[in-house]
Amino acid sequence: MNLPHSVRLVEVGPRDGLQNEKQPISVADKVRLVDDLSAAGLRYIEVGSFVSPKWVPQMAGSAEVFSGIQRRPDITYAALTPNLKGFEAALEAKVEEVAVFAAASEAFSQKNINCSIADSLQRFVPLLEAAKAAKVRVRGYVSCVLGCPYDGDVAPQQVAAVARELHAMGCYEVSLGDTIGTGTAGKTRALLDVVSRDVPRERLAGHFHDTYGQALANIYASLLEGISVFDSSVAGLGGCPYAKGATGNVASEDVLYLLQGLGIDTGVDMDGLIAAGQRICQVLGKANGSRVARARLSH
Repeated sequence: MNLPHSVRLVEVGPRDGLQNEKQPISVADKVRLVDDLSAAGLRYIEVGSFVSPKWVPQMAGSAEVFSGIQRRPDITYAALTPNLKGFEAALEAKVEEVAVFAAASEAFSQKNINCSIADSLQRFVPLLEAAKAAKVRVRGYVSCVLGCPYDGDVAPQQVAAVARELHAMGCYEVSLGDTIGTGTAGKTRALLDVVSRDVPRERLAGHFHDTYGQALANIYASLLEGISVFDSSVAGLGGCPYAKGATGNVASEDVLYLLQGLGIDTGVDMDGLIAAGQRICQVLGKANGSRVARARLSH
C-alpha cells in the first residue's frame, strides 16, 4: 500500500501530556503552550479535559484555558469529555470538538473509570445524542489495544468490537491507543487488519506510547496500513495514571521528523514545535523527552 501524501497530527500534549504531572501548572502556562502549538502549525490540539478534579486534578482549569487561548479559525481545539456533565461543561466553554474514551480491556476499564466496557459505552449514548443536537463532532479513543497492564495481551477482535461500537454510535474517528507502549510493528499491522474490517481505515487513528521504544516503528507500520492520523505529545510529555510503568506519548517532534523524512506533509514547523516543547519543559523542570529536540538543541 502506498504511503499517505499528508498526515494529520493530533496534538495531545496540553491534555494527555500534562494530566499525569504531579506539580501544579498554571492556567497561563497551559494557555501559552496551546498558543505556541497553534503558532507551530498544528491544526488539531486537545486543550484539556472536563473531568472531575478529584480524579484528574491537573485538568481542573480547562474552562479557563479555553477562554484564554487565542483561537485560530483553521485549528480545532478539542477536549476530553467522559460523560454528559463533562460535555455540557465543554459546551459552555465553547469547545468545538470532544472526545470520549473506552478500553479494550475489562480490567483496565474497571481500574480507569470504575465500570465495565459495556457500561462505559452506554454512558456515551446521551453524550453523543447531545453532541449531534449541538452539531459538535465526537472522536473516540480505545485504550490498551496492544496490551493491558492487568489482562496482558488483548485480542484484536475485542479491540474491533469496541471500535465498531464507538463508530456506530457516531464517533467520526476512532483512535487506537497502545496505552502501555508494548506494541510492535507486526502486532500493529495485524490489529489494523482486523479492526479495519469493522471501521474504515480513513476513520482510524493511531495513539502510541513509547515505553518499549517502538512508537515510531508502530507509526510507520500504521502508515503502511493506510492510517493517516496520529496522536502525539510535544516533548514526549505524558503517561497514564492507571498504567504503572507507562511512559509518555510518542514525541510530536520525533513523529514530525519521521514524516518529513518520508516526504509526508503535515503543515507543522519543526523549529516552532521544538520551541514549544522546550518552553513547557522548562516550566515543568524536566528534560525534553523528544530525541529530535535534544539532538537539535545540542548543536
